[in-house]
Amino acid sequence: MFSEEVPIAFSIIFLIAFLFPILMVARLADKGGIQNGSKWVFLFYSIYLTIVAIASHNDFYDEIMLPPKIVLTTTIPLAVFVTFIYLTPLCKKANATIELKDLVSIHLFRLIGSTFIILLLLKLIPKPFALFAGIGDLVTAISSIFVSRAVQNKRRFARRLTYIWNTFGLLDIIGTSVLAIVFTKISIDNNVQGVEFLAQFPFCFIPAFAPPTIIFLHLLVYRKLSLQKNL
Repeated sequence: MFSEEVPIAFSIIFLIAFLFPILMVARLADKGGIQNGSKWVFLFYSIYLTIVAIASHNDFYDEIMLPPKIVLTTTIPLAVFVTFIYLTPLCKKANATIELKDLVSIHLFRLIGSTFIILLLLKLIPKPFALFAGIGDLVTAISSIFVSRAVQNKRRFARRLTYIWNTFGLLDIIGTSVLAIVFTKISIDNNVQGVEFLAQFPFCFIPAFAPPTIIFLHLLVYRKLSLQKNL
């Protein structure tokens, strides 16, 4: 079931590590005061990613096309779904309840972006894409610790710092998504390596989960900043 192009141990470690982003997002729902929020979020992502895993195991995403099939069938539908959730009164109410420091610190899970660097070392994805995506995720994740502390300690520069950090993190995930499309186009046109490896299990969870979920979380930060005029 695991990709044969990477050591099985690495795939297992990645799969275990991927539980943490799901659990952290689920926990955020509880902090928003949503009844049984973490259970519903965890259940949704568990079912969704199980379907993604089955599809990947059956080579459903293997066809190299534009847009990539995994984007067309997972990333985009999830983006539509989380957009709907973002616009609901329940989400707006929860957004007002969750503390800003928690909305920032949750991005620590983007340390899993180090996977891009490892896949680069294994020569499985293009270098420019891997460096942009990997370094961007790591910078966003590590800096979230300092931004969260600035917010918690009510530093006078905390609001501006949060805006800058949040914009950087949002542009990074959008840029990564755009680059994935660009390198798929280059791969098709020139018969060279693209990002098709990210359609293999368990790494297919990255495009299926990360872009819509991370963009959603960044939008929650912007909304919270608009509601919370004073830090």
